[in-house]
Amino acid sequence: MKFHSFLFTITVALLALPLLAQTTIEYPSKDKDSANSFYYVIEGDTIPREYIDLEEVVLLNKLKFNNKQDRRRYLILRRKTRKVYPYAKLASERLTTMTGRLKTITKKRDRRRYTKRIQKYIEGEFSEKLKKLTRTEGQILVKLIHRQTGRTAFELVKELRTGWRAFWYNTTASLFNISIKEEYKPFEVEEDYLIEDILERSFQAEILKRQSPAFPIDYFELSSHWDKITKK
Repeated sequence: MKFHSFLFTITVALLALPLLAQTTIEYPSKDKDSANSFYYVIEGDTIPREYIDLEEVVLLNKLKFNNKQDRRRYLILRRKTRKVYPYAKLASERLTTMTGRLKTITKKRDRRRYTKRIQKYIEGEFSEKLKKLTRTEGQILVKLIHRQTGRTAFELVKELRTGWRAFWYNTTASLFNISIKEEYKPFEVEEDYLIEDILERSFQAEILKRQSPAFPIDYFELSSHWDKITKK
């Protein structure tokens, strides 16, 4: 099995149909006595608010590198991370929808039929893009899938397909020095910390669209943790 076909098969197994998002509209009050008042309009109901919710902003330190090799390594990792993150984000969204819909299907035959239909849809939409990923991009994608879903690619394939298929995928992946059992551990693995740093900077620069990870990651705590390690 060629690597590109293998990686594509795994990713296809994790995706499902798009979610329909509920829209919330916010606009200023015209009341002259309430210059700071705002209204939330949710499904036709108007709810007054006396303040504006602001998103937390993390102040990022200026990037520093010990040498040109470290700088080059970071820039290459940044390019690859920005390339594959949208697929991990999409996998999380699709998985949420797919899991919800599978719960409403009781017959195994209908569940298999639904899953195959979704995979065929995804194949037509993403096959050419996924087949262009390199081995290192594939491993980063595996890590980010764990970041966004809270489960490894191996666990997801086993859940959505079969245990034997998951075992075979992982065995095949090892031939390309890839493990679909790989977890995202930014507090333990330096490359994962760099990936998290790249994501946070890309979110703030609006290069990537932020999606909360499946488990809490405190960027400030993470940065302090690695600062202490590098100063030792």
